Amino acid sequence: MFVHGWPGSIYEFYKIIPLLNNNASQSVDFDIICPSIPGYGFSDIPVKKGFDQLDAARIFHKLMARLGYKNFYVQAGDWGSIIIKFMAMIKPSSVIGAHLNLISVHTSKTMFKTLLGSVFPSTIPLFLKASDYQKVFPFWDKFIFFLEEMGYMHLQATKPDSIGFALNNSPVGLAAYILEKFSTWTDKEYRSSPNGNLTTHYTMDDLLTNVMIYWFTGTITSSMRFYKEYWNSKLVQSLNGNPIEVPVGLAAFPNEIAAVPEDWVKDTFPNCIQYTDMSVGGHFPAFEQPQLLADDFLKFVQKVEEKDDYP
Repeated sequence: MFVHGWPGSIYEFYKIIPLLNNNASQSVDFDIICPSIPGYGFSDIPVKKGFDQLDAARIFHKLMARLGYKNFYVQAGDWGSIIIKFMAMIKPSSVIGAHLNLISVHTSKTMFKTLLGSVFPSTIPLFLKASDYQKVFPFWDKFIFFLEEMGYMHLQATKPDSIGFALNNSPVGLAAYILEKFSTWTDKEYRSSPNGNLTTHYTMDDLLTNVMIYWFTGTITSSMRFYKEYWNSKLVQSLNGNPIEVPVGLAAFPNEIAAVPEDWVKDTFPNCIQYTDMSVGGHFPAFEQPQLLADDFLKFVQKVEEKDDYP
């Protein structure tokens, strides 16, 4: 199962599907399930207040059971990464392995190390390899970047309907709102480009197909409510920091909006059997770098299937 996030859709996976199904060298054949998160695209909009990432995880487990899959792999980034983490927590016996391209670790240890290094830079070599320095520091530069770029999250986590109804009434406004993310989150350096370098990695047809999934289904408002439900749920936020025990593979793309060094992931992913520093790519790797993501996912699956290749 591949799970998308915001402002993506199932269309993100159209390029990676044939790479997984038509690879003669692979030892595993896949049935690939790419569901729309409820409230996104072609899935029904939740009719009750409080539908969050934990609920989505339960629904996706039910979906796989109804389709006849007792055991399966999961892969995701963005919201999907949180959903599949919850799937692994809810029913680890069904999740053979989880592969994530958005790495999120929320522990007191990582917070302490980050704050310590930002105040006393001389201590950084004590807990961080030199090759991983750019993933965390300079802390204040990264903090300012987040302040500049997280305005959308604050808006969607507090007043999703206000902006949602406006975007549902303007196809140009909706396109601008979504496409800006496909520029900035692919490479933050694109912010200074007059056209956002949108067609450097994507075709305009691909970008507009994703936008039109939101437009024709009228789901931009319900998709943004997912943020408010997350921040309103203390249970979801607390569980998001809990470890998962299933085998995990992590693909760290250099232009991802957040990065976590390999040495810092063990508290959340104690059974991490693969951590790959990818050469290029950002927040939408299945869309931008499908071959790289497919190769890393296949490598992870082969490790899990062989078992004796665990580090």
